Amino acid sequence: MAERRAVELEQFAGLQPAPSLARFSLRGDLTELANGLANALAPSGVPVSRAACRAVEADVCAALWLGPDEQLLLAPEQHVVQLTQALKIGLANVPHSLVDISQRQTAFEVTGPTARALLNCGCPLDLSDEAFPVGMCTRTLLEKSEIVLWRRGADRFHVEVWRSFAPYVTALLAEAARELA
Repeated sequence: MAERRAVELEQFAGLQPAPSLARFSLRGDLTELANGLANALAPSGVPVSRAACRAVEADVCAALWLGPDEQLLLAPEQHVVQLTQALKIGLANVPHSLVDISQRQTAFEVTGPTARALLNCGCPLDLSDEAFPVGMCTRTLLEKSEIVLWRRGADRFHVEVWRSFAPYVTALLAEAARELA
């Protein structure tokens, strides 16, 4: 895996860079993927989210449901070798597509009591607790940029964005933070 360069992000209270992550786009029949990966990495296996727009986490990675045949796997750097071996073993006899998209994306977290309001300055989704509960994830827009949004806590949102759009997205959120202050 090639070394990733840091992306310059606009700074404001409530924005935190996410730890360095490896990212894989995994596509295939969810039942077959889940069955193939269930025992690939003892004891917890590689997770596969079977519920629409929900994320599941295990020790080695998180799996975000982005479509009926698409998972986004996010793994901390220290688990990449373990995850890639588990994927190779678990998916050996399962029709699938697995692409390392680590170089394409970067991530940050929007946290704090104004996190929802900040994101709603450019995101059309209803981010209320009822409509977008903790654990929910989806591909959406923040103004003109596609993002993957994952609610990790009551006031904590994980945002995945293409590297080239990260400065635009964080500048937008910084401007919203100034307006809300």
